Amino acid sequence: MGSDTLQRYIRTRAGDETLYGMIAADGAVRVLAGAPWLGVCETGRTLHPGSFHLLAPCAPTKIVAIGRNYVDHAAELGNQVPKEPLMFLKPPSALLDPFGVIRRPPESLTQRIDYEGELALVMGSRCSSIGADRAMEHVFGYTIANDVTARDLQKRDGQWTRAKGFDTFCPVGPCIVRELPLGARIRTFLNDAKKPVQDGAIDGMVFGPAALVAAVSAVMTLEPGDLILTGTPAGIGPLAPGDRVRVEIAGIGTLENSLAD
Repeated sequence: MGSDTLQRYIRTRAGDETLYGMIAADGAVRVLAGAPWLGVCETGRTLHPGSFHLLAPCAPTKIVAIGRNYVDHAAELGNQVPKEPLMFLKPPSALLDPFGVIRRPPESLTQRIDYEGELALVMGSRCSSIGADRAMEHVFGYTIANDVTARDLQKRDGQWTRAKGFDTFCPVGPCIVRELPLGARIRTFLNDAKKPVQDGAIDGMVFGPAALVAAVSAVMTLEPGDLILTGTPAGIGPLAPGDRVRVEIAGIGTLENSLAD
């Protein structure tokens, strides 16, 4: 089916099984023997459209996110651009399927839920204290994430665990790709609007992917399947119950989730 760099890798549930696979041109899934970063080995089994449920494309031991990694986003929140990557963690329990429903916490906890469309790095091998010159050797590929945030709690708490950590606050997917097209952009849309609320060039990051992997691995060991969310461009804003938020990155596809009480 072509070069490995052109494949779209997914993780799915079929009956009681959780499986990794590759998406074929007709939308079917060619099942793999295990996670693709362990070696792409096809089983010969095929899942036909309608017979499986798409999951987040990896099951990370940790989700490391980067704050204020686009100049325009830092400015819109009235913050300075950090001199080094600003890291925080989202718990794996926040992970949500590509087309799952974001659950709005009770209003007694938070009154504002924001979207933040982001490019995410998927680690392919274990690394610790790796230099930027070799960092990308440990990245398997790229996917899309939405760093859903309780903005009022973020401002009130001073640290971001509650604001970023609610269940369902980390939609990821729909697939992993090995490479991105030149000039790829993060574009976020609300409901049926044709104009994006976010439209930022991935190469506009303050700290690029290699620098982020190096910085994070200097603090903690990264494991295969771990995620690094690389930051969001300007245009973040609130969601209301019933809203649908769609994040698109060329080459990866579309991550679409709705917000419900």
